[in-house]
Amino acid sequence: MTNRIAFQGEPGAYSHEACRMARPDMEPLPCRTFEDVIESVRSGQADLAMLPVENTTYGRVADIHRLLPHSGLHIIDEAFVRVHINLLAVPGATLDDITEAHSHLVLLPQCAGFLQEHGIRGRVSPDNARAAREVAEAGDKHSAALASELAGEIYGLNVLARHIEDNDNNTTRFLVMSREEDQTRRGAHGMITSFVFQVRNIPAALYKALGGFATNGINMTKLESYMVDGSFTATQFYADIVGHPDDRNVQLAMDELQHFTTNVEILGVYPAARPRG
Repeated sequence: MTNRIAFQGEPGAYSHEACRMARPDMEPLPCRTFEDVIESVRSGQADLAMLPVENTTYGRVADIHRLLPHSGLHIIDEAFVRVHINLLAVPGATLDDITEAHSHLVLLPQCAGFLQEHGIRGRVSPDNARAAREVAEAGDKHSAALASELAGEIYGLNVLARHIEDNDNNTTRFLVMSREEDQTRRGAHGMITSFVFQVRNIPAALYKALGGFATNGINMTKLESYMVDGSFTATQFYADIVGHPDDRNVQLAMDELQHFTTNVEILGVYPAARPRG
C-alpha cells in the first residue's frame, strides 16, 4: 500500500481539495492528465484515483466516461465538492490593486459579475492551481488568481475576496476508483451501481432495454450516450442507478437489459454520498 490518491492537476486544484475531503488520511499525488491518474493506480504508484465526472454548471467532464470502461479500475465511492472561487493575490496587495485575474477558461465566466464590477480583466490559464502558483512566483501585486483557498495556502497567497462565483450552487461530482472492487458494503443513503452498455441495432432497443428499470421501480439518476469507434450505429450508454446488483429488483432489471444489449459492464457498486431524490 502506498497510501496515495492520485488526481489530475497541480497542487491546490479542486480535485486536490476533493482528495483532502474524501481521503484526508492519504497523500495526494498530482498527475498531468486523466490518463496519468489512471495509470498511476494501475501501476501501483497510487492506491486510489480521484476523477471528476460532472459539474452542475458545465455538465459532464470531457473524456472521463470514455476512459472509465477501459481503465481496469472500479468505482468504490463518490464525492461532491462545492466549487468556491476566491480571488488570491500576493501578500500586501489589495483589491484595488488588482487589474487582471488568471484562471482556467471554465472558471472565468463563473466570476464575470465580480470581475466586471471591479474592473478586472480575465486571463486564461491552463489550470486554476497553476494560475495561483504563477501569480505567487511573479510577485506582481496587480495580478491575481481565481482558485481554491487550498491553492492560496499552498502558494502563500492572501484571499482578497471569498466565494465570488455568480452561481451559488456550483458543485462537481467526483468518483473514487481502485484496482479492487468491493460489493459487500451498504451505504447509509443507499447504493449506486454504475455501468455501461451497448444496445442491439434493432428498432426501439433502448426503450425496451430500459423498460425493466421502470417496471421494477428503480431510479436511474444518469443516462448518457457516446459514439463507439466513430460509428453512428454503435452507441455506448453510461448509466447510474440507485440500488445494488444483489437487490432482487435490480437483478430483474439487469436481466431484462441483457436481452436488448450486446454487452453490459458494471464499473462500480458504491455507497451514495447523499440521498437521491
